[in-house]
Amino acid sequence: METKNINHQKQWHVVYTRSRAEKKIQQELNFKNIENFLPIQKKLRQWKDRKKWVEMPLISGYCFVNITYKEHDLVLQTSNVVSYVRFEGKAATIPESQIDYLKQMLKQYDFEVEVTAENFAPGKRVEIVSGPLIGLRGELIEARGKNKFIIRFSQINSIFSVEVPANQLSLLPEGT
Repeated sequence: METKNINHQKQWHVVYTRSRAEKKIQQELNFKNIENFLPIQKKLRQWKDRKKWVEMPLISGYCFVNITYKEHDLVLQTSNVVSYVRFEGKAATIPESQIDYLKQMLKQYDFEVEVTAENFAPGKRVEIVSGPLIGLRGELIEARGKNKFIIRFSQINSIFSVEVPANQLSLLPEGT
């Protein structure tokens, strides 16, 4: 009976994508009716002769899928999907709250979000306690001035640089 529930319960996972194929994967997953999330951010790109706003993946090379155990192989059979992001030999699962925070963060136009793959030394756990990103929790990696903080989300092995006033941050007690 327990196995049956595991097979039908959806969980968020992350897949590696081929270079610059994130949007194609999203289209194909939508065609297969597989729930997915591709964090997209508008950025101003400049060429020699013009500037243009383009939609780019926030985290290049990744796409999130919300699937049951039975849909696991169907995702891998999608063109341009390389593999699942693994943790301890299994496809890593992402809590729904982390996906919700990403979605909430992308709705904000007052905040510039940057992603980096650099590995910083671990620090204190923080929570944003007011403003549009309220409830967002992560590990404070670095403070760059009064309004720019680098926060790590361990589940997706990514680090976000977010501009937030210091009075909107609060340290969480140890062990949370």
